[in-house]
Order: sequence, then C-alpha cells, then structure tokens
Amino acid sequence: MAGRLRAALGTLSAPFRRSASRDPDRFTSQDLFFEAVRGLDGHPGRLILTTIGTVLGIGSLVVTYGLAQTTNAELRKQLDPSQATHFVVAPATARDSSGESRSVATFPADAESRALRLSGVTAAGVLTEVPLGDAPVTAVPVNDPSVAQKLAPVVFSATPGLFDAIGATVESGRTFDDGHDLRHDRVAVLGKAAATSLGIGRLDRQPTVFIDSRPYTVIGVLDQTDQRTDLLDSVIIPASTAREDLQAPAGDELHVGVARGSGPLIERQIPIALSPNSPKDFDSQAARGSERAAQAQADANLAFLLLGVISLLAGALGIINVTILSVKERSGEIGLRRAIGATSRDIRSQFMVETGVIGVIGGLAGTAIGVATIVVISATQGWTPVVDGWVAVAAPVLGTVIGVIAGTYPAHRAARIEPADTLRGGV
Repeated sequence: MAGRLRAALGTLSAPFRRSASRDPDRFTSQDLFFEAVRGLDGHPGRLILTTIGTVLGIGSLVVTYGLAQTTNAELRKQLDPSQATHFVVAPATARDSSGESRSVATFPADAESRALRLSGVTAAGVLTEVPLGDAPVTAVPVNDPSVAQKLAPVVFSATPGLFDAIGATVESGRTFDDGHDLRHDRVAVLGKAAATSLGIGRLDRQPTVFIDSRPYTVIGVLDQTDQRTDLLDSVIIPASTAREDLQAPAGDELHVGVARGSGPLIERQIPIALSPNSPKDFDSQAARGSERAAQAQADANLAFLLLGVISLLAGALGIINVTILSVKERSGEIGLRRAIGATSRDIRSQFMVETGVIGVIGGLAGTAIGVATIVVISATQGWTPVVDGWVAVAAPVLGTVIGVIAGTYPAHRAARIEPADTLRGGV
C-alpha cells in the first residue's frame, strides 16, 4: 500500500520536479497542456455534453453570417441590370382631363413576335386581365341559388408565349399554343389553386370551366411560376378567344425573358421595337428583388444572430457549471498537488487551459458544421455559397475565448483550495 502511494505521489509530482530547475512557481506550457488533456480525458461523456453548447452557438453564428452573405450576393445579382432575365413592358400612362390615369398606347397585334426578333430575347408573351363584371366562373353549367357562392377566380387572357416568359411549369396537361390562338379555341389553363377551388382534379375526362356561361375545355394545370405567382389562382384563356368572346382589351403587360447579360440592351431596344415612332409610349422594367424582401431577410438574419449569441452564452454557462462540478470532484487531487509544490497560479492555469481546450473543440466543430450547413442550403436553393475566409479562423478563436472566460471563475475557486482543507474534509 505504501509503495503504491509513493508511486502515485511520484506521478503527480513529476511535472513539478521537471520544472523546478527552471521556475519553481509554475508549470511549463507542456506540463499545463498535458495535465489539462489528462483531466478532460477522464470524463469523455461529460466533455461531449459540455462542448455541445459551444458547438451550437458557434455553428449558429457561422450559419447566420454565411447565409446573410450568400443571400445578399444573390440579391445583388437580382438588382444588377446585367443579370436580369425577365422584363415587364407596359404602356405608359398619362392623366386625362378628368384626372384619371390612362394608357397612352396599346400593344400592336404582333407584339410577341416583335419582341422575339430582338437578339437575346428567349421568350415573350402578352398578359391581360379580362374584365367580367358580375359574370360567374364555375365548373358546373347550372347556377344553383341554394349553394353558397364562392369568390370566382380571376380570368386572364394570354398569348401562347407567356408561359415560357414567366417560367411556368405544368402540373398536368399542357398549355395552349399558336394553333389554339389562331382558331380562337375555347380552351383554358388553370393555376393549381384555381383548379382546387373549382373542384377540377383530373384532365383525362376533359373537364370544362364556364365563363359567363360559355364552356372552355381545361387542357392544363400550372404547378408554379417564376413570375406572376397570382396566376396560380387564375383562369387563363387564349388572347384571341378572350377578345372575341369577352371583348378583352388589347393587353396590359408584355413579359419578356432574356438571356443573362442582355438585360440593359433589351431594356432600351424593346420600346423601339414596339413603337418605332414613339418609343416613350412604352415603359420597360426589369423584374428585380424587392426592398421589402431584403428587409425581411435582414430581420431574419438578426433573429438568427441573437439565437446564436444566446446559444453561445448557454454553452458558456454549461462550461462554468461542469467545471465547478469537476473542481469539487477533484478537490482531493488539487489539494495533493498544492501539497507537493503546485502554486495557486498553476492550478488556475490548468483549469483555464481545460476550458480553453473545450472552447477550441467546440469552435472547430461548430465552424465545420456551420460551413457545411451553408453549403447544403445553398445547393438546395441553387445559390452560390459565400463565406469569408476569416470566419474559419475567427469562429474557433471566439470559441476559445468563450471557453477561457467561462473557466475563469471555476479556476479561481480551484486555486483557492488549500491542502489542509482537503485533509480536514477527509479527502
């Protein structure tokens, strides 16, 4: 028994004997690191649980900052005219004698083909809202007065190229083409919300929608659109049919899809193509990201940043609590080290190095997880991930600083333990 005790004392006192010839009042850096790692290695489960808080905090900060940079880069692309891929052209307006705004021009009948002749234009189509007044839009030919009336979907007329111009995708069926438009066919394409509202689910039975008691065969249902998402709650019919049946106006908007990089040139050319003698009769504007969306994104980034800070503070509190518990459990060891020559500064340094190591591990793991999360989210959204290189250095350093600061109070308590106190306590 006495032999084992001497061996244990020899092991514990070895670092102090090695450093005695150089500086009897402190560990060397090598001794500090060795003892800190040894103290952490004794409770791996506790080490993992203590590190989780730092990992979550650092990871949240990295993800918030990285996604803010990534979304801002995407927003700048949308705001850059050279990167615009969609333009909306509308007749210019002026106030008449009564003070009302009226269009000063109308689209020519071949507006779509004129736009397509321009180099860089990939798709074009005219969209018009059809005024129906009180005319019903239903999926049944008979009006039942006992049934509660639902809000009818809005009816639009369009030229065939509109669907490509707004980036529409079809859920089922197809969109109408030039043949339908030339023949004035009574066909309709529904947005998915309008199809649900009208109770139309399958197209193999050739369902019909009635607009002002006129039947229109439904040939397609839209799943989504890149522009004009309100069309998903609408009924769309060919422009020629709308003019013949419902006296629809000539056109409200010309939607133009352009190749990336051609935006500024198309924006100048298309009014001239529509009205060579009076190009100011038409206004052309790129569809760009809205400032309200940018502000909403900034608010969301701030909320996530605060969440990351809170997680980091929670991680720091976890380190403090676990380290205090470790100090209590190891008070006998601390008293024995003090008895064989360790100073208060040695004990304080050892525990601060331990919490610093926890901070380093949490910072590195949180940074890696945060960067991986940014890459995954960007890949799913089709974005280009943007993360400053200094984040990979600053985040682990921040984790280390948090760990060291969190370990200051427990280390101070450990340094105040006296050998006599541990002996009186029966340790």
